[in-house]
Amino acid sequence: MLYGAECWPTKRRHVQQLSVAEMRMLRWFCGHTRRDRVRNEVIRDRVGVAPIEEKLTQHRLRWFGHVQRRPPEAPVRNGVLERVDNVKRGRGRPKLTWDESVKRDLKDWNL
Repeated sequence: MLYGAECWPTKRRHVQQLSVAEMRMLRWFCGHTRRDRVRNEVIRDRVGVAPIEEKLTQHRLRWFGHVQRRPPEAPVRNGVLERVDNVKRGRGRPKLTWDESVKRDLKDWNL
C-alpha cells in the first residue's frame, strides 16, 4: 500500500484513508469483523504491526535522507528541494508540498 509513498505530500484525509484500509485488512487477517467490537490496538498488538502513519513518516524521512546525500547537481535534488518562485499559483489555499510535509515530520519526531 505504501509503494512510492515517500514522495506523497500526504494530508490528514489521505492518512485516514490509508489507516482505514489497513485496519480492514488486519481485521480480515485476524478473522474479526467490526461487529466483534475488537479494538484496533488489540488487533495491532496481536499481529505486531505499527500504525501506517508511522511507517509513512519513516519512509518519507528515509527518502529525504537519500535526497540530502545526493550531490547538489543531481536532478532529483534539483526537482525536490529547490522551489521555483516565478510560478503563478491558483486561487485558494496553497497546495501542500513535499518539503512542507517533511518539515512537519521532522518537527513531530523532534529531529
